[in-house]
Amino acid sequence: MIKVAVWGTGMMGQGLLGFLLDRPNDVEILGAIVTNPAKEGKTVGELLGRPCDVRMTTDAAAVLAGKPDVVCICTQSNLDEVTDQVEAAVRAGSNVLCIAEKLAYPWASDAGWAERFEELAMEYDVSILGTGINPGFILDALIVAWSSICLRIDRIEAQRVNDLSPFGPTVMASQGVGTTVEEFERGVADGTIVGHIGFPESIGLIADALGWEIDEVVETREPIVTTVPRETAHIKVAPGDVCGCRHIGRGYSGGELKIELVHPQQIHPGLEGVDTGDYIRIVGDPEVHMANTPEIPGGKGTYASTGNYIPLIVDAPAGILTVTDLPIPRFWSPTA
Repeated sequence: MIKVAVWGTGMMGQGLLGFLLDRPNDVEILGAIVTNPAKEGKTVGELLGRPCDVRMTTDAAAVLAGKPDVVCICTQSNLDEVTDQVEAAVRAGSNVLCIAEKLAYPWASDAGWAERFEELAMEYDVSILGTGINPGFILDALIVAWSSICLRIDRIEAQRVNDLSPFGPTVMASQGVGTTVEEFERGVADGTIVGHIGFPESIGLIADALGWEIDEVVETREPIVTTVPRETAHIKVAPGDVCGCRHIGRGYSGGELKIELVHPQQIHPGLEGVDTGDYIRIVGDPEVHMANTPEIPGGKGTYASTGNYIPLIVDAPAGILTVTDLPIPRFWSPTA
């Protein structure tokens, strides 16, 4: 029986808790740590609408005192936002799975942070792993897996085309949905419109796995402008305004483009004939042309990935790991 605590009970945390409840013979939910005081004292069962008496709490220390084998952190995206949570879990002697995009390959954005937490994880003999659909699978781990059948690789091109419609106001703002083109350009310039988080991490992860030296990562963000009205539960976009962001990350070695990752995200792409999907092209010998349509849903893919890594992380070596350091993950059969 693996003792698991979940930190964060938003959309991702709720999905993961449901995953865990489907495996009662293998997992004990030791606690659910919340950041919203309004959830204090309510049960996971009340949150999910299914039987579970575990009470949610803002008292992280109380949950960690129970010595969970694994703490799954489903809160924020950036290293500085999850630092206190990761550190608390590690000092409690727990392995950490975290969906923060920057933790998929932390050396890309903060090598000092990675070095400090590598030492901390080694000190407490636990593992830290960043997981998720992207980074963590589509635009990195899956590419690395396909590389295993190649004799030569000259360049990698990959694209994830997805639909932002299911997401809420925070994601809409970060992608510039609903802005004018001029507002979009100002938002990119001042950092309020970020597009996708994780291109340097995915590029670094691929390069590390293939033994490539990437000396420059260049990112561009372009507005996707709609010609038809588009609307979700959270926003309306008029023709001529921005319905999404086409974000590209390029990794260069000695001036040569080696990795190009493209991620156009918009609401209701089908209204203008755009199909969602995940695509990988490896230029080399033999060439790889992989296409999956429609897109793998980002939310489900992220919490499924996190859950399916639980049985692997408990036996993993200490330190900060990447998804290419562990055995190939696989579906963990429910026991309910």
